[in-house]
Amino acid sequence: MPGDPKQKIVHAAMELFALKGFNSTSVADLLSRTQLHSGSLYHFFPSKQDVLIAVLEAYREGIRPMLLEPAWRGIEDPIERIFALLNSYRGMLVETDCTYGCPIGSLALELHEPDPKVRELMAANFDAWTSAIESCLREAGERIPPELDRRGLAEFILTTMEGGVMQARTHRDIACFDRNIAALRMHFDLLEAHAKAHA
Repeated sequence: MPGDPKQKIVHAAMELFALKGFNSTSVADLLSRTQLHSGSLYHFFPSKQDVLIAVLEAYREGIRPMLLEPAWRGIEDPIERIFALLNSYRGMLVETDCTYGCPIGSLALELHEPDPKVRELMAANFDAWTSAIESCLREAGERIPPELDRRGLAEFILTTMEGGVMQARTHRDIACFDRNIAALRMHFDLLEAHAKAHA
């Protein structure tokens, strides 16, 4: 765990929010996990809401080093990068016996009426993920029909991932996720075939 007290709190909150959810995580849980005194926590974060904001900022800033770069290492093909990223979620589901949930997706489902700053940061996290996928789609160039809305497809891929994770968690069955990704792969095959036929 990071040595800096502020980073210790953020790191612990990431783990606890993923494990228990935001509402079920207490300040006492954070203090127990970090072994810090309450004065240290409140010095950096006057409220649990401030901890949540710091966690969301950390996810937003960490999307490339924590998520994209490990998934994309050694993969040059832009479309295969998309499926490599999706496969990283599959790996997390398998490792946790299908209890893993996307941290931002889980928070978005839990916090029905988040305050404006929290909602803005959750949206920024989704936007960063979608923009990374959209970049891959643009790099794919003429392999995808030119009239296709790249942003819309990137959002659809995010929806597929989040829905696949949610269904796998609910059924405790990785096959639910796999079927979603297989359908998405078929969609890409059809898009590439269409683009090639009309080139």
